[in-house]
Amino acid sequence: MAQSDLFATRRQSAQAYILRRILTNPPAALGAIVIGLMFVTALFAPFIAPYAYDQQNLDQIEKPPSAAHWFGTDALGRDMFSRIVWGARSAVFVILMVTLVNLALGIPLGALAGYLEGWADTIIMRVADILFAFPGLLFVFFVASTIKPGVMHWARSSGLSELANTGYLDYAVVILALGVIGWAGLARLIRAQVLTIKQREFVLGARAIGVPTSRIIARHILPNAVTPIIVAMSMGLGDIALSEGYLSFLGIGLQPPAPSWGNIIAENAGRYWRQFPQMIWLVFIPGLVLAAIVFAFNFFGDGLNEALNPEISD
Repeated sequence: MAQSDLFATRRQSAQAYILRRILTNPPAALGAIVIGLMFVTALFAPFIAPYAYDQQNLDQIEKPPSAAHWFGTDALGRDMFSRIVWGARSAVFVILMVTLVNLALGIPLGALAGYLEGWADTIIMRVADILFAFPGLLFVFFVASTIKPGVMHWARSSGLSELANTGYLDYAVVILALGVIGWAGLARLIRAQVLTIKQREFVLGARAIGVPTSRIIARHILPNAVTPIIVAMSMGLGDIALSEGYLSFLGIGLQPPAPSWGNIIAENAGRYWRQFPQMIWLVFIPGLVLAAIVFAFNFFGDGLNEALNPEISD
């Protein structure tokens, strides 16, 4: 058997082992199913949602769940099921973009800090320590609330009022706020992995024959640190979804009519919790969906950790 065929066989065996471990772990399997449903819903939202997320029907205001409106309608006659379905697309978009920002910042900065050490390590880790010194969500709220007014003012003063009204800048503010905060934890994890891996023989050998630093990090160190990266990112996706919901709930994230589970809860919480307790399902359903997504990512992350961690026995 050729060496490439042997590597391919081993890779397939490892993938089958990981899949089997996840499928035999009920919470992890359930989490994977819920996450898969969310991504499918986000991808096919225009086909799944029976109405547009901002479509109003003033003849169907505050209607309970029915065959025409599965989750009922809100005070503006909008179909709640459609808004929750489109909210999945908003959540998935924010999750993916924030993850890309975290990876783009956390991996290179953590790798440089661990490999170069010295002044580079000191500067990068002190910046990370500053971010860790504040409660995570509180710092996210601070960043978002201070950035958003400036961004909106710049857009309107630059003749981009239409862009400000589309909601795209709301997405940009949320992604920037969560990305600026989220990279520090990943960078610290990468740094710890690099400090260990760079002492191994194959790295020392590559340095001895003059392999460039960038190539050593990219080809020899980071591929051997991919497992903890995958586990950390999978468990952190739920926190991103929850943080986006918090920001939208507090009015510094996505704004109506842009659909977000957070602003759906905010729109209905004050009105129906106090004045119409019998219609509390308008708050309960989006809250349940958001909670299910957060738990799903946590369950899947735990299962993935058990599947990838050789120290955890069968």
